[in-house]
Amino acid sequence: MNEPLNTQERKSDNSRMMGKLLMVAILMFGFGFALVPFYEKICEVTGINVLARKDKLNYAEAREFAKNTQVDTSRSITIEFDANVQGAMVFKPKVAHMKVHPGELATVTYEVVNATNHQLVGQAIPSYAPRHSASHFKKLECFCFQQQELKGSERREFPVVFVIDPKLPSDIATITLSYTFFEVGGLKAAQAVPTGSLQIVPRAGG
Repeated sequence: MNEPLNTQERKSDNSRMMGKLLMVAILMFGFGFALVPFYEKICEVTGINVLARKDKLNYAEAREFAKNTQVDTSRSITIEFDANVQGAMVFKPKVAHMKVHPGELATVTYEVVNATNHQLVGQAIPSYAPRHSASHFKKLECFCFQQQELKGSERREFPVVFVIDPKLPSDIATITLSYTFFEVGGLKAAQAVPTGSLQIVPRAGG
């Protein structure tokens, strides 16, 4: 006689549990969209990273700096390249490291693949180690200067053209340039029409 009542209570418990799970899913979804501005604000307050908009140079100024800077061939700096990704993308540098002379114009290429079949928008945020090397790392060209739109399954390569200021402190022999590539504009991407098929990109060897 109590069995229908127990069944009803179980259904009520299940409904409450489903409601809680749905609420958790909605909160997690919203948190994902809040990550980028939150990350930028933390960086701004703590100074952990130097964001793209702060180290962007005017093209003419950068070219002038590179043209008027003498190459210091007596000194070599090792530049290490790192990549992190937040979102459905494959992101990596084409080379893991290179040696450059202060004042020498150099180029490294980063590769990104949209691992979905819909359009998405990404933003790269740079950071440097040691942190005080950032002001001596001059970029003439960088995909981090603006958001990048990627079609479904699209693969793109982005050059980073840079020069190390000869005034770099003498105790710095290695600089690590790291980018974190965030997916942004998720709502727009989710509404896009699927296109193409995923291209398989082999990992860089070095």
